[in-house]
Amino acid sequence: MKRKGGQCLFSPNRNDWIKKILAAAAVLAALLLCSCTSVPTEPNRVGTASTSAGQQQPAPSQPSGSLTIYSALPEEELPVYLHAFTKDTGIPVSCERLSAGEMMRRAEQERDDPQVSVLLGGTSEYYENAAQRGLIEPYQSEELHNVPEAYCDPAGYWNPIYIGVIGFACDQVWFERTGTPYPHSWEDLLDPALEGRIVMASPQSSGTSYTVLAALMHKWGGQTAWTYFEALDRSVAFYTTTGLGPVRAVERGEAAVGIVFSHDGRRSSLDGYPVELQYPADGTAAEIGACALVRGGPPEEQENARRFVDWFLSRRGQECFIEAKSCRLPVNTAARTVDGLPALGTLDLIEPDSSRADIVPQTLSQQFCDRFKRAQSPERD
Repeated sequence: MKRKGGQCLFSPNRNDWIKKILAAAAVLAALLLCSCTSVPTEPNRVGTASTSAGQQQPAPSQPSGSLTIYSALPEEELPVYLHAFTKDTGIPVSCERLSAGEMMRRAEQERDDPQVSVLLGGTSEYYENAAQRGLIEPYQSEELHNVPEAYCDPAGYWNPIYIGVIGFACDQVWFERTGTPYPHSWEDLLDPALEGRIVMASPQSSGTSYTVLAALMHKWGGQTAWTYFEALDRSVAFYTTTGLGPVRAVERGEAAVGIVFSHDGRRSSLDGYPVELQYPADGTAAEIGACALVRGGPPEEQENARRFVDWFLSRRGQECFIEAKSCRLPVNTAARTVDGLPALGTLDLIEPDSSRADIVPQTLSQQFCDRFKRAQSPERD
């Protein structure tokens, strides 16, 4: 698949995924500028137009129509992105927030009469499956010339928008009060002191937990991984619908540890909660967050949908992660990022298993829920 700036050379079998992502991360680290002060925003309903004061932005072009979106990005962040896009373009956006799994199921249910034009957020594996099932349209933004090739879709369907790494969000108050050591590995989560004190999302609805499930299945193999998850299940207080749920449980003091993407845990810390992030030294997983156009979406929105994808991948769109206090790593090498993020090269990343590429997320997630019944009816966040 040709794109502006060269050919996207993401290996079809993804055997070299980690080598490429680490090489790309080195380029990213060299090009990204250092910290930036977050600009406060007023809380607004997702989909309304609002902007931050004091920023010089491009004058909006004459608006034409509107745009509808399903998004797996956090509810706290979405208004920042949508309001900035509306300010820059004059195009109003209506967005419904769903977990990644729910978003893809909705797209499947609506395949004969799509109700939105864009799917935003969630791990790229979901989008690969959506492409195979004919749910998304091929589209590659011209902004990809600023994105390392390792992050791209060789088939040309989805566009990368951020990088996320799995970590443990820990309640500092609980750990200090009990004297329990922080967990530094997956095995540490089986410490009897943590029994009933861990929260994770259900992989049936959450891309966060699917990423964990797929990575550990590859790292240890099926039998060992299922044995581990059986032990972990005994320490899980409850399962949540979305990947943000475990962070919220830690914030409320309902859990000592939440298994989360590190950008969600870091955001909680920036919001003033006593949350300490730990990364499993025995291997963790990274995701490429993505977005795509819905196949057969509302015809009158197609130009606006492509414009939104281009905007989100631009330096302007990517730097909205700073204003949103999101700790996602932007994929655009021209964009600034926030302080406090680990360099990917310092983490032991688990390479995806290309031999399991034909196993769709729903299949593996269903196996998990068949074994652990509580995950079939997760608690709402």
